[in-house]
Amino acid sequence: MDRLTAAKVFIDVAITESFTATADRLAMSRSMVTRYITTMEDWMQARLLQRTTRKVALTTAGQQCFREMKVWVEQAERIAVALQPTGLLSGHIRLTTSMSFGHAQMAAALQSFLSQHPDVSVEVDVRDQVTDLIAERFDLAIRIAMAPDPALIGKPIARCDSVLVASPDYLAVAPEIRTPMDLTRQQCLGNRSFEQQVWHLTQSGQTESVEVQCRFISNEATVLKAAAIAGAGISMQPTYLVAAELASGQLQAILPDWAPKSMSIYALYPSREYLLPAVRGLIDHLAEVFDGVDWLSDSAMHEL
Repeated sequence: MDRLTAAKVFIDVAITESFTATADRLAMSRSMVTRYITTMEDWMQARLLQRTTRKVALTTAGQQCFREMKVWVEQAERIAVALQPTGLLSGHIRLTTSMSFGHAQMAAALQSFLSQHPDVSVEVDVRDQVTDLIAERFDLAIRIAMAPDPALIGKPIARCDSVLVASPDYLAVAPEIRTPMDLTRQQCLGNRSFEQQVWHLTQSGQTESVEVQCRFISNEATVLKAAAIAGAGISMQPTYLVAAELASGQLQAILPDWAPKSMSIYALYPSREYLLPAVRGLIDHLAEVFDGVDWLSDSAMHEL
């Protein structure tokens, strides 16, 4: 069997500590993972993994092999890249992004990139929690933040503005909203990941911090958007996610002259030194696609 692939499988099992998890991550059967590990152990003439019914752990020989194999695999990948014709991108990219941005914006942007580079494949892992890119072998993370993780290299690719929204049905029966403090008398939808209890709104340099009451809380913006459309209350939403609903009238903007905090959308990666050309190409593509974009279209802005 291919020793380079066997080494990659071994590295993944060492990280996940699970044959099943590696099989899922690498899209192969568990029996195939076992065969690759056997190939590695036959090659090294040593037992590399200690298997129990509950977990998999590296043996002493496995720990030494893990360190050396990581270096070997990285070198092999760099050599393969160096031998590619100039300008030709190829390879497999593993990236992670949030559910809301992945659904609303990344899918289309990735498709346009893949159509330009037929030898590149992309795997998208959707999650909203912080991810250890190195441990989980992600090449790239697309994250929305005030400031990126200082341990990672970050390139801002877009600006993320937010807006307060609610459905016409909710607004028809809700108390009138003229100032930020009127939000204290409303049903609000809380985002556990961003300003769940206190909303900071700014107008012409003046900032109001409003403590809101949230009976409906989620860690995911698309859930809160659906709740707002259903009439559950007022939600603070990224404009990239609700532009279509604002344009159609499913949602209406609340206090449009008062802006929530603006953040940046970053492409984050662990190391500039070993950044594959395909990953660098994707970052440049995303920066170009999202450069100066106004998530709210002219028609949506008319609705405001």
